[in-house]
Amino acid sequence: MYTVDELFTYSEQIEELTQNLGFNCYPQHFELVDYEDMICYATYSGMPSHYPHWSLGKIYEKLKTLYNYNLSGIPYEMVINSNPCIAYLIKDNSLTMQILTMAHVYGHNDFFANNQYFTQNTDASLSISMFKNHTKRIRSYIYAPSIGYEKVEKFLDAVHSIKYQCTLNQSEKDLPIFLRNWANLEEWQKDILDIVIKQNVYFLPQIETKIINEGWASFWHYYILNNLNLTMDKMFEFFKIHNNIVRPTINLNPYFLGYKIWRDVYINCDGNIEQMLAIREIHKDSSFIRNYLSYEVCDSANLYSYKNQDRNYVIGDVSNKNNWQIIREQLANNVGINAVPHIEVIDFTKDTLNLYHAWDNKELDLLYTTETLKHIQTIWGGKITLKTQFSGIKRKIVCDSDKKVFIQNEEYS
Repeated sequence: MYTVDELFTYSEQIEELTQNLGFNCYPQHFELVDYEDMICYATYSGMPSHYPHWSLGKIYEKLKTLYNYNLSGIPYEMVINSNPCIAYLIKDNSLTMQILTMAHVYGHNDFFANNQYFTQNTDASLSISMFKNHTKRIRSYIYAPSIGYEKVEKFLDAVHSIKYQCTLNQSEKDLPIFLRNWANLEEWQKDILDIVIKQNVYFLPQIETKIINEGWASFWHYYILNNLNLTMDKMFEFFKIHNNIVRPTINLNPYFLGYKIWRDVYINCDGNIEQMLAIREIHKDSSFIRNYLSYEVCDSANLYSYKNQDRNYVIGDVSNKNNWQIIREQLANNVGINAVPHIEVIDFTKDTLNLYHAWDNKELDLLYTTETLKHIQTIWGGKITLKTQFSGIKRKIVCDSDKKVFIQNEEYS
């Protein structure tokens, strides 16, 4: 095993290397936890002070069941975008695993502290206190005799259904913000909407930068461990762990693709680290992919697109000289929040809210849409209409004030 003193020693060596590389990190704190603690932290996205909701219990039971039946592993680490930056390490990991994990954490720390999507939209020094304050307010409504748990839970269910309709710009046109400002709500309901909006804005940069962020951390943990003068047995173990992290999987592995793109960037800029630091400062996944996913990376990663045809999935385009740019564009259009359908407010009357699905060549899931419209009706209080398309034909989905949902089959102009 290892001692805490050994972890301190390696952490100091890693920090010194990152400073020499030009990293600009928050102060770094590590906490050793067992696997049960890690499942709890994973349930709350690293924020154990998150407000209570039944959906979190569902996530916990799923994670624990998958782990107990060896269907899924536990994350090697969990890092919080906070200042100081807090990271959780599983105490049962080997020393080599802890060294790799700490190096990986410093990569995330630097990304949090410098990437514009984090620095312009979150205040890392207040993140922990923000979640604690939000939880305190939610609990006060739960314990209030005039409100109570059932009302709070029902309203949170409704708000959660549209939380990803909030953008980093926090525009008045964002559906949650529009409802907070214009729906006939009590003050506690407006406050809950505001809480969910603010917490979603905190997590949005992580959703928008999954590939570039994990790739950045993976590239630098590889670089750092190759410069730590580790013993041969530790290096063999390190290579085994690293190759397991950045391997291709059935679904798109952000560690794998992000690492390959960053390695390609490093080669193409002749190891100019200042140039790499500038790239990590301004990009999110979609722009990173559009600018730096090359044909060579597409080809070596065996990227391809697929589509649904007659209830089966068939390969669409492959990474050859003719189609790799098509794949790059399709991937850029489907990473981060781009994967979530965007719903816009058209107009409203006293009783009716009219919405529009910004068409992105992807049909809505009708069952999911039906339940979401019912949740929106809970917040709005009146009739909801949503314009969209099915099979190339324009349709209008209507949820009336009794939560009865139906589709108007005539086209709209």
